[in-house]
Amino acid sequence: MNHMSAPQLKSYLENAASRPVLVDVREPWEYQICHIQDSTLIPMNQIMRVLNEYDHDAELVLICHHGVRSQRVGAFLAQAGFRNLVNLDGGINAWAREVDPSMPTY
Repeated sequence: MNHMSAPQLKSYLENAASRPVLVDVREPWEYQICHIQDSTLIPMNQIMRVLNEYDHDAELVLICHHGVRSQRVGAFLAQAGFRNLVNLDGGINAWAREVDPSMPTY
């Protein structure tokens, strides 16, 4: 699994030829507070959906609050055969601090 800081991900999203799938693994109440535009909410306890909804070669950027849950989900998906995984280091909290200071935090 690869890792990106929040500023690296912002730059990547602005310049990528094709947009990766942003998978937010937090709980719905967390997602309602703040999330990255066009991200897809798939709570950690429902991550089995990913196995059926996405190709194992799809580029998935995994997002949580601080980067711990998304790291765990990434390890699970890697064991399931996903090959193009990126963890957002520092999670949505880092995104709010380093990329979008207007984003609410919790």
